[in-house]
Parts: sequence; C-alpha cells; structure tokens
Amino acid sequence: MVKSWIAAARPRTLPLSLASIILGCFLASADHHFSWPVALLAILTTIFLQILSNFANDYGDAVSGKDTELRVGPRRAVATGDITKEAMFRGIIITAILSFVSGIWLLVVALYAAGGAKLFWIFLLVGLLSIAAAIGYTNGKRPYGYAGFGDIAVLIFFGWVGVLGTYFLHTLSFDPLLLLPATSVGLFATGVLNVNNIRDIETDTLTGKRSIPARLGLSLAIRYHWGLLIAGMFCSIAYSFLTGSAWFSYVYVLAFPLFILNGRAVATHKRPAELNARLGQLALSTLLFVVLFGLGQVL
Repeated sequence: MVKSWIAAARPRTLPLSLASIILGCFLASADHHFSWPVALLAILTTIFLQILSNFANDYGDAVSGKDTELRVGPRRAVATGDITKEAMFRGIIITAILSFVSGIWLLVVALYAAGGAKLFWIFLLVGLLSIAAAIGYTNGKRPYGYAGFGDIAVLIFFGWVGVLGTYFLHTLSFDPLLLLPATSVGLFATGVLNVNNIRDIETDTLTGKRSIPARLGLSLAIRYHWGLLIAGMFCSIAYSFLTGSAWFSYVYVLAFPLFILNGRAVATHKRPAELNARLGQLALSTLLFVVLFGLGQVL
C-alpha cells in the first residue's frame, strides 16, 4: 500500500515543479536577498502542491473514464485498483490542507511578519488559485486539462508564479526583466506536458481529451514542441543580453544541446512508449538549465 501511494505521488515530477522555486531563490540571492526559511517553506509548499496535483489527476482520470487499458504512460493507482477512489479522495483533501498550511506559514514568514499585511492577502489568493488549479486540471464539471488549457496553466504556475513569486517573497520587489527567465522555465515545463500529450495523442483523442496535440495533430504538435524549446532558450539569452551579463553567466547554454536532443527524439519517435524516457530527460534538462543559469547569476 505504501508503495502504491509513493507511486501515485509520482516523485519523478518533483524536480520539474521545484525548478521555478530554485531559480527564484537564485535570482533573489543574486540581488543579496535570500532567506533559508522562505526557500525551505517555498520548496515544501511546492512539493505538497505537486503531490496534490498528481493525486487529483489520478483520481480525475479514473472517475471520468479517461484512463483506459490502452494508456501508455505510468501505471495509475485508482484506475488499476491499487488505491480506491475513496482513499484517493481523502489523499487529495489531506494534501490540499497540507499545501494550505505550508503556504500560510510561508506567507507569514515572508510577508506578514515583515509588515506586508496587504501583500499577505494577495499571495493567499494566489495560493488558493494554485490549489484550485492543481485539483481542477482533471476534476469538476469542466476540467480545463481536458479542454487543452493545461499548457497555459503550466506556463503560469511553473514559470511566472513559481519564479517571480519566489523572488518577491525573498526581496519584496519585482523586476519586469525577470519575466524572461521565468518564461524560459515555464516554456520548458510546458514542453514536458506536451511530450506527455504527444505520447497520449491517440488515447486522448479516443476518450475525448482535447489536449493541444489532440487538437493540432502529431505533425503540428511536434512543431509546437520545437517552438516551446526554442522560445525558452531565446528568452534566457535575451535576459542575459538585456542585463549586460558577464560572459560566464551564459554557462547555461551548456544545457541547450539536451533540449535539441529532446526535440529531435520527439520528432523522430516511432512508438508512443519511447516518449516516456523523453519526459524525464526534459524535466532533468530543465533542472540543469536552472542550476547553471542560477550559478551564472550569483557567481
């Protein structure tokens, strides 16, 4: 049973969800405003939110009948009977509460205690929207993930909210240029979702899931994937150029060949199952990019 819950939590998705938090911390440190309590609480909150999202997706796909025996991806706990629907629903409630409590703690440490009472309520709303987005992807009367809006949600929460929100909680300031590296991370994270949806394009079409690849078809979905990767790389270079960064700050370009390899693998795959490895590879490539980009900023 414990193994089933660990599998349902999908720990392999955690590095990608943490990438934006780590980048936000690096950028704050580069501006000499870094707090370990804020960083650790942001990481903890993000972990709870990611697990909540994974539980909710597992539950929602099973309840809606979108998970079938034709699915190529990792084993789903509820659809296969490893975890009952009732137990998974309780798991969703528990992780939602943990996310909320951890998020409140984070905001108290970062904002309320520093006299930012008004900002506290604004960020609390953002936190509640994050919880709602995690649950609503495959649940409710109109799951936005089934309608093809998952990509924009990933860009917003895995990119802009994650990076800029973390940076603000450290520094209590906002720099518009940081939208560029935040967009880079968001686009790469969207690329991971796109690989997942390209892998499932046939089964999604059969079950009525209108993901971007299901709407575009395989050929255009591959072009869309290349667009995500190239735009992500361009945004980071644009940031370095516009900020007049030193040459060594461009060390993150060492990660770019991995994105190119991912794009080529997605473009030339023969069987959907081949893309399972591409998911992890792109997630880890994104994390490597974040670490190299961050180091280039603080050194």
